[in-house]
Amino acid sequence: MDSMRIKGGKPLKGKVRTQGAKNAALPVMASCLLLKGQKMVLNNVPSLQDVETMIALLETLGVSVGREGSRLSFDVPEEVSWEAPEPLVRMMRASSLVLGPLLARCGRAVLPLPGGCSIGSRPIDLHLKGLVQMGAKVEIRNGFVHAQAEQLRGRRIYLDFPSVGATENLMMAAAFAKGETIVENTAREPEIENLAKTLRAMGVQVDTEGAGCIRIKGSGEARDCVERVIPDRIEACTYLLAGVMTGGEITVEDVVLEHIDALLAKLEEAGASFSVGKDAATGEKSVTIYPVKKLKPLSVRTMPFPGFPTDLQPQMAAALTLSGGVSLVEESVFQARFLYAAELNRMGADIKIKGDTAVIKGVEKLGGASVKATDLRAGAALILAGLAAENETRVENMEHVLRGYESVDAKLRALGAEAAFEADPE
Repeated sequence: MDSMRIKGGKPLKGKVRTQGAKNAALPVMASCLLLKGQKMVLNNVPSLQDVETMIALLETLGVSVGREGSRLSFDVPEEVSWEAPEPLVRMMRASSLVLGPLLARCGRAVLPLPGGCSIGSRPIDLHLKGLVQMGAKVEIRNGFVHAQAEQLRGRRIYLDFPSVGATENLMMAAAFAKGETIVENTAREPEIENLAKTLRAMGVQVDTEGAGCIRIKGSGEARDCVERVIPDRIEACTYLLAGVMTGGEITVEDVVLEHIDALLAKLEEAGASFSVGKDAATGEKSVTIYPVKKLKPLSVRTMPFPGFPTDLQPQMAAALTLSGGVSLVEESVFQARFLYAAELNRMGADIKIKGDTAVIKGVEKLGGASVKATDLRAGAALILAGLAAENETRVENMEHVLRGYESVDAKLRALGAEAAFEADPE
């Protein structure tokens, strides 16, 4: 599955169901470490490489993990290891999410500095600064974080940037801290509320009602819980853009409208039309995107939620390569998120990078080419371009895409695409 070969130029039509959100599943999975001799059941978990990496990490720490379809069960022993193995942590940045719960539960943690996609500097300084404010002693030695705290103490913490990972780590650390922890300027992404809901199910008092402010009252113990992962807003938006780029009609099922409003607003501004449906039996919402001849040019700036998500920026840029004018896409979160631009230009796009802004001049058509995915969302953008392009496109380095998109080949074929994985020649 090293590459995906796509024969483009065909309008996609049909229905596709949104997977569980990767970025919601990973912190909730890490939160199971707060349990002692107890069990957590998590539903709607996507089958992805990052999920498998987190499972492997938890298992090395002593957790027994079972899977039945999209349901995971976590049996957590009375004692777990507090030292995370380097190979697994290097594979995925979200591995850093075990730091907070391990420190809260074990009083110590050793964690290699994590890896992940190469989209710019993403230090965990904010995570560590917050833990130090709660009374932890933290040192970085030879590329490893060494943290210790006999008893974390609740206090007021102000994040210099609304980091999602730092917010999640501090929420889990605060679950066992003495007293109340107030974290201000927190991330407001839907994944944060998913974690808060899980902690509440464990018996932890968490108040997220104030925008950008979270209050957690420390508890000495957690209890068994059952929770569900929210739908993946980035995957849902990616398939809506597949409909836009191919001139097709796609219905994306199981969406939370508030989570994807930033994209819907931009699509409406660009002249695309869509409708919202609701399943009478389940109450689940769906969005149907209708064919549009050509998008109007847009000005897009990525921002923390509820702004336009950085994880959707490459896919939106791909769609704007076929717009009727000049669009500006400004990236305010990650420095190296425009690595896909050169690859799209190989397919006939006209993208020029000026500092933190991509200037995209719409072209009449894209042409198939052999391109390389430099990271997860860049790979998604190249797949979208391949679906819209004439002739055949080969997207290499698909291992990046498989970190975030479940059964992407099968889902595309169900919509009428000619797309299949293949192994690269040795």
